Amino acid sequence: MQTMSIREMRNQLGRLDQLVAQEQEIIVTRHNKPLARILPVRGKRKRPDHKALRDSLPRQEIASEVLQRMDREER
Repeated sequence: MQTMSIREMRNQLGRLDQLVAQEQEIIVTRHNKPLARILPVRGKRKRPDHKALRDSLPRQEIASEVLQRMDREER
């Protein structure tokens, strides 16, 4: 992690990609207070498999249409 002021960042803007690759994280400050954090872009996250998620959940004892009917009858 490297900390640099806005002025230093502007001077290094031409090689910002190299700095981020080297340091992995850059904190930009203004008046010695953190203003921004620059991180490298990570690869895309794997999208969840909804079938696997549904299969991992416990089965309901009562079907959803029965639960809906019971809810409507209570109103």
